[in-house]
Amino acid sequence: MEKIERWKQRGTLAIRLLLLAIAGIFTIFPFVWMIVSALKTKAEIMDTSVFFAKVPQWANFKSIFSDSPLLHYVWNSLFVSTLTLALQLLFGTLIAYAVVFMEFRGRKLLFAIIMGTYMLPTAATYIPSYIILADMNLLNTFTGLIISNCVSIFGIFLLRQAFMQVPMGLIEAARIDGASHWKILWRVVAPMTKSSFITFGLMNFITCYNSYMWPSLITDDPDKSLVSQGLRRFFIEGGSYGTEWPLVMAGSTIIVLPLLILFAFTQKWFINGIGGDTGMKG
Repeated sequence: MEKIERWKQRGTLAIRLLLLAIAGIFTIFPFVWMIVSALKTKAEIMDTSVFFAKVPQWANFKSIFSDSPLLHYVWNSLFVSTLTLALQLLFGTLIAYAVVFMEFRGRKLLFAIIMGTYMLPTAATYIPSYIILADMNLLNTFTGLIISNCVSIFGIFLLRQAFMQVPMGLIEAARIDGASHWKILWRVVAPMTKSSFITFGLMNFITCYNSYMWPSLITDDPDKSLVSQGLRRFFIEGGSYGTEWPLVMAGSTIIVLPLLILFAFTQKWFINGIGGDTGMKG
């Protein structure tokens, strides 16, 4: 019986590993195809019977670094995304802390209104947001891009749910010891919900980094283009390379690298989610 049970466990494990391997192949294939295509000639990339380049065209990557402003676009996206995320984390943390740990009239109504705005289609906010930025003379500026995205409703909801897992006994103990709200937030709550902060940060950073529609509406200066705008403007919309798809793939590979590096450093906390170490010790 023990042998049969052991073989069942091994069989179950083998099936799980096989399913994960298949899912992994389907997930990673677009990245592999992108990198392989970046090393082809234009004729090879149009030939569906050719998967690997006969002679790797490393000059495609060299051309991206030396003859295109793509690195400038990457810097623009990193700059805007980092500052936007910092503000989203700050405001989201303060609002989530207030609606979970502070007692005041209308707390539930406030959170209901905040979540109600999440149901609005994003496109419905474009016109009023555009008018507000125009009145503030912030069109075509990084400042306009940043402040128009400085609050994340998803982030507020995610952090609120994480904060609700923190035992109130710990909060009460900190209050008895004379800790202020600021100290409770950064010394007690934030360390215990670190995984949620990292999950929030990674997801929103990627969203901001890849943003295309809204930045395209409020910025038309090529010098202030983010990566999605810049890639389309320079390589696709009749730019210096027109429709040179190997160069487009090489540029896309370089664009994706910062996100892959970021995920490599944060995957542990991102996968774990909210940890189970919020219990109270006697």
